[in-house]
Parts: sequence; C-alpha cells; structure tokens
Amino acid sequence: MQGRTTVSDEIQSAGTPSATTDSRLETATTPETDSDPRTHRFECRSCGYVYDPQEGVKKVGIPADTAFQDLDPISFRCPVCRSRVAAFRDIGPRNKASGFEENLNYGLGVNRLTPGQKNVLIFGGLALAFAFFLSLYSLR
Repeated sequence: MQGRTTVSDEIQSAGTPSATTDSRLETATTPETDSDPRTHRFECRSCGYVYDPQEGVKKVGIPADTAFQDLDPISFRCPVCRSRVAAFRDIGPRNKASGFEENLNYGLGVNRLTPGQKNVLIFGGLALAFAFFLSLYSLR
C-alpha cells in the first residue's frame, strides 16, 4: 500500500500550498530588506510632506543625516501641517523605484527606474528633440 494514494492524501496535498508558492508570496509581500531602515524616507499621511533623512529639516533645526527614528516623537511635528510622528509612514529609501511592487517588471524596464532617472530620461529626451528641431534650420 506504499505506492497508493488515498483521496484524503490528495485533498490534503491539494489544500496545502507548495514551498515554491510560499516563497513567492513571502517575497512579494515583504519590503526590501537589503536597505538600511535608518535611510528610509517617511511621508506624512495628512499633507504629503516627505521627511528625507539626508536633507533633514532646516526650518525646524534638524540637521542632515538624522534618521526618522532619532527624532523626538513628542516634540517633532510635521513642518507643513503640524501632525505628530504617528501620521508618518515609511516609503522606503530615496533610490527605490516608484510604483507598486507587482508592476515593476513591466514597461521595458522603465518601471524599475528611480524618479530621478525617469526625470533625466524625460527631460533629456525633450532636450534632444529640441536640439534636432533646431538643427533643421541648418538644412537651408
């Protein structure tokens, strides 16, 4: 009876996801773990202000390279709307590609670009098109 499978064995094996399915689900739902959480940016959910630890907040007197975790949760308020620390959410590091994680593999690789790289691509393309347009005047 070692080679035979019963109906209960098939139901049990069909009901439990395989190890490959589990690992794909874990990688899809967990945030990037290779970056240092002390360099992550935080966005105020009330007004959209983004606290960047590389810049700090000169208006309030917070020097550059101050992690969000090092801020005093009692005295720190959003410089725009005065919301408390609890209103901020982690949006990841500065060089993280923007967009939903499940959509990053589409778009011929453009979705994996950081916002700064997308700006260079867009405005560089516009500048190149304008230069080509101006070069048409030399055809006389």
